[in-house]
Amino acid sequence: MAKRSISKGVIKDIAIVVIAVVVIWLSLQAVFGTQNPFYVVASGSMIPALEVYDIIVIQGHDPFEEVQVGDIIVFDRPSDHNRVIVHRVESILNEEPFTVRTQGDANPSFIRGTDYPITEEEYIGKVAYVIPQVGYITQILKPPMNYIIIAIVIGVMIIKQFAGKKKDVQDIVSKETLEELSDIGEVEADSEYSANIDKLDISEEPKQAEEKSNDDKEKSNDDKEKSNDDKENNQ
Repeated sequence: MAKRSISKGVIKDIAIVVIAVVVIWLSLQAVFGTQNPFYVVASGSMIPALEVYDIIVIQGHDPFEEVQVGDIIVFDRPSDHNRVIVHRVESILNEEPFTVRTQGDANPSFIRGTDYPITEEEYIGKVAYVIPQVGYITQILKPPMNYIIIAIVIGVMIIKQFAGKKKDVQDIVSKETLEELSDIGEVEADSEYSANIDKLDISEEPKQAEEKSNDDKEKSNDDKEKSNDDKENNQ
């Protein structure tokens, strides 16, 4: 029974975490207008504007037609669309359809098939924010390290559930033990014993009165004898 409750608790915690991550991710996609608002800079082609392992935040709501020379944009490589590039717009090649050419700040020149021609089909978004060097975390989270971290998190959840259940059991045992001890400490009144005590008290009262009367008589006799002795001495 305890194992089932612990399993349910762990599953519940994991479900809460997963749902929270999904909700946050969907919210970020809606706010920034792109499927993936975050990218890690993987090369030095944009040094010094962008360093390797910087995280860039992409704003996909900015229309491609409003891109200007000097803007840093993110796009799929036009030659094969199998790589994401982040370069600065170097020139506008055509207005209809709108086409631009880019170039890395650290590159000596632009590269055909990589830097141009960039159309709306390749465009992902414009760089809105840069978070320096936080991308190092992605190196830590690469396999198998990411699986180890997930296992540790799940293990912590399980330990937390065990610790909570153990504490509940200890609280219950302590409560029951205290109740038993309180019952032991209470002595129920015995009617027969109480009656005997009452009789003993009643019988002792006349006896004590009789003893007091005898003491008074003896004292009175002693006083009389003393008085007679005094008279004889005076004569």
